Amino acid sequence: MSKRMFVLIVFLMSVSLIGIIAVQVYWVNNALESKKEQFDKDVFKALASTSERIKTKENDQLYEKHKGIIEKIELADRAKIKNYLFQEYDQQQNQRFSVGTTILEENFKIPTDFLDNDSILVKRITTKKDVFKAISIKKEGDLFGVNSEERYSYYYRNKEQEKKELLAAFEDFKDSLPITERISNRELNATLSEELQKRNVTIDYKYGVYNNDGLATPLKSGYYTINPNESQGYPLIKNGKGDYYKLYITFPTRNKVILSGISSILLLSLFFIFIIILAFSSSLYQLMRQKKISEIKTDFINNMTHEFKTPIATINLALDSIKNPKIIDDKDKVLRYVKMIRDENKRMHAQVENVLRISRLEKNQIEIDKDNIDMHEVIEDAMTHISLLLRDRKGSIQTHFEAIIDEISGNQFHLTNVIVNMLENAIKYSEGAPKIDVYTESTNKFFVFKIKDEGIGMHKNIQKNVFQKFYREERGNIHNVKGHGLGLAYVKEIVEKHHGTVFVESEKGKGSIFTVKLPII
Repeated sequence: MSKRMFVLIVFLMSVSLIGIIAVQVYWVNNALESKKEQFDKDVFKALASTSERIKTKENDQLYEKHKGIIEKIELADRAKIKNYLFQEYDQQQNQRFSVGTTILEENFKIPTDFLDNDSILVKRITTKKDVFKAISIKKEGDLFGVNSEERYSYYYRNKEQEKKELLAAFEDFKDSLPITERISNRELNATLSEELQKRNVTIDYKYGVYNNDGLATPLKSGYYTINPNESQGYPLIKNGKGDYYKLYITFPTRNKVILSGISSILLLSLFFIFIIILAFSSSLYQLMRQKKISEIKTDFINNMTHEFKTPIATINLALDSIKNPKIIDDKDKVLRYVKMIRDENKRMHAQVENVLRISRLEKNQIEIDKDNIDMHEVIEDAMTHISLLLRDRKGSIQTHFEAIIDEISGNQFHLTNVIVNMLENAIKYSEGAPKIDVYTESTNKFFVFKIKDEGIGMHKNIQKNVFQKFYREERGNIHNVKGHGLGLAYVKEIVEKHHGTVFVESEKGKGSIFTVKLPII
């Protein structure tokens, strides 16, 4: 996969992920706003119904209190009669229909108990209806015919109109009363609670009644102040100045309750978003991992090719030299070239064996037989293996054996290879003459050995990857240090199969310390 294609795939996946999350967020937000809007509508209707019920009850109480006075008064202060006549004549049926209406309006002055012994003018309205229906029937040859007549009258009191007139007369006077004399706090709270419950609004609330100047009245629930962002208001009753007292209500847990109302949908949406992000992250990780593995394998093949070129070229050169007639008769030179071929062949065999060893370890095809071994002896044996390499680099190695218990259960061959690989790394990554120190110590449970060098060191981000297979700090066909990135991967595999741990501490330009902990017997 080319880098451009990889970037394109990652970009398209990212755009898709962001788009899906954006749609989910928009949908959840839209559902939340719809819930809030519906809640506010229900509260508004409850406030309107509360206001209407308060007004109706106040008017009913006022009318019930004074209608008895109207009934008892016999002589009116002033009266007015209105007459209306309605007639209809049907020529085809010879019918005549007429309705006469007489309205008697009696005006009374009645005293009130809230106007300082003053009185107001009210009306008593009595209506009389006279109904007349006549039918004229004539037969053929009959000059006058027969008339059929029907008459009746009835009276009734127009109490609905009387109530309107009474309330209109009291309007200005009752509006001038203090609001606490017109409605009690308990009544207001009870009415408001009923109307809210009718609309399934059952959460806690606070309310307060304010006049047109924004001043609070005694009608409120505890300590209440208007919250411009959360309070809803509605006109309650008139206040005698042409304005209205306004009822405000606030729900402290409104947002929390609305959110809990869609919590199941919200949690489900968040769960799916999490799954999408997890799938995206996993896919992205796998893509990057596959790309990295592809690059590492390509790097490994390039380095293997580079490493094999030298011994192959050396062997070919040695064979060509042996074929030379001047050399083939020279036994010493032939033996020298044969030794060169054998050494290069061993070198290639060692390279191949190293790769195969790692492969067998990963597939658990290597059986590690464990015996009781002396780790100090294993370390000294490993040091003899690299003595020539160390001598060629004019380096030195110092031992600091301080472990009291040095016997563990392990495989001597593989642990020797582990230490050899670590010592070779210390030599290869040292500039100039290598200076190596080997430390040992023991605890109650572990035998610990450390290999310290004064080489080039490494950054922290490199330290996380040094034990990965094929990993090398530099990539490509050219490296400052020869190798395939398999040595430390082999070290980690063997140490873990011995139930131990290995880690590195390093600082760029100051060297590295590799520490291995192995369980003691």
